[in-house]
Amino acid sequence: MNTENTKTDPEMPFRLTEEDKKNICILLPVLNEEAAIGPVIKEFRDMGFPNILVMDGNSRDRTREVSEEAGARVLVQSGKGKGQAMIEAFSLIREKYIVMLDGDGTNPPSQVDMVMEPIIKGKADHVIGNRLEKRHPGAFTKLNYFGNRMMNRFYRFGFRSDIRDTLTGYHAFTTESIRELNLTQHGFVIETEMIAECHMKQQRVAEVNTDYYPREIEVKTKLNPIVDGGRIILAIFRYSKYYNPRFYFGIWGLLPLSLSVLTGLIHGIAGPSSFLSVHSVYASMFFLLAALLLFLTGAAKDVDAVLYRETYQDLRKMKKE
Repeated sequence: MNTENTKTDPEMPFRLTEEDKKNICILLPVLNEEAAIGPVIKEFRDMGFPNILVMDGNSRDRTREVSEEAGARVLVQSGKGKGQAMIEAFSLIREKYIVMLDGDGTNPPSQVDMVMEPIIKGKADHVIGNRLEKRHPGAFTKLNYFGNRMMNRFYRFGFRSDIRDTLTGYHAFTTESIRELNLTQHGFVIETEMIAECHMKQQRVAEVNTDYYPREIEVKTKLNPIVDGGRIILAIFRYSKYYNPRFYFGIWGLLPLSLSVLTGLIHGIAGPSSFLSVHSVYASMFFLLAALLLFLTGAAKDVDAVLYRETYQDLRKMKKE
């Protein structure tokens, strides 16, 4: 996957044309966001976007009514979870491009031109709005900010990537490119899954720095930093098996390698003639062989992963030609 950090020239800012706006669907997955969704939709309408889709997760407040009054098309998702809402919406959208952002007012609609610029200019298939560099006071708690940094660092290491914010809710992509991805996650993990799939499908991804504002007082976050954070870490690790097998099997290999070192230390402490020492030598050798086997498996699988990506890239080129 090719990744670009895109900057907008302040002297000649890019602006979407009226025709561009007709070809874009603004997608807002929401749940109980009555307090914030109206101004978000109104701002897009004022900028001339005719296609605004609110995918509602069975809100218990007036989110649907407020959205319709503001001028959006509203659909109620058939299942549960943000991921399920997104997957369902992707199958229904017919516009050429999709801009997706959170409906809680944290992502500024005013920066949609900047987010769409790499796609309209043909430089990217998928654009990520990086929240971390231009976050406003109060947008993150200290725990959430620390967790975001750690999870993104883990992702960059596991996927050999330079993407800074894989957990953002601000995305833009072509409808064609999003339908190439095999998306299955029904919760917040889907945003990580999308980027991982872009890596595996060799799509071009650009990253732009977008503002990130605090939520409205009445709007509560649906993300649990501990539970959902753990799921995201496990998902990153699981997806790395297909893109960077050396990392995946290397992590597993650290466990028997550590046990090999531990049992070797037992041998040294117990002395060469004791019963415990003799058996610890055998255990140490066993764990060392297991670690080596996992490391070698990762190296072999890495070759397969590279061949798969090259083959997929060739097929994409043939399809476009």
